[in-house]
Amino acid sequence: MNLCFPGYSIATEITGPTTVNGLEWGSLTVQCAYGSGWETYLKWWCRGADWNGCNILVRTNGSEQEVKKNRVSIRDNQKNRIFTVTMENLKRDDADSYWCGIEKTGIDLGVNVQVTIKPDTQTPVLEWTTATASLAFTPAATQKTSSPLTSCQGTEDKGLQRCSGRAPRLKKLGRTFGGILTCGLLCSPSSISPKYPQSHLRAHPAFWGRI
Repeated sequence: MNLCFPGYSIATEITGPTTVNGLEWGSLTVQCAYGSGWETYLKWWCRGADWNGCNILVRTNGSEQEVKKNRVSIRDNQKNRIFTVTMENLKRDDADSYWCGIEKTGIDLGVNVQVTIKPDTQTPVLEWTTATASLAFTPAATQKTSSPLTSCQGTEDKGLQRCSGRAPRLKKLGRTFGGILTCGLLCSPSSISPKYPQSHLRAHPAFWGRI
């Protein structure tokens, strides 16, 4: 039985949800069912509270093939007698009054669906990528700084003769220390004569008497 109103027909042959909620930037799906005998009729999705002035956003082509226009798609499952409308990338101003409809001769069949869009309150997360630098050390540098005494074998005297590294430097240091000690014993102020130019010595002959 059809309940007829001016401009459109609300029929038991088509049913759908009263209200559908969607999240901003997300998607929503509306499923409208119809009775037997309407399988091959065109189905549509219309926006606007006024039935006579609503804007048809998308409609089927009489088959089960999906039809998409902009952000809205529609697909008719004729076997189960359900057609599905999907709205993607939702915006806040998509909230409105819509209609599921079946196109037929005379007055189309339709059912009103209210769509509400909830704002997305999630804060976008910014991801930062930090580049890290690593220092590379060559094995050769490590070998040069390692202790050469660890490879020495035999007695201590032989080890000092055979090892290169700190042991030879100790010998060199000993020779240097001996030289300093010898200089301290031999090099005294009394054994060092001041050096002056010959002209200066001739000018002050009495200088040598005070030494």
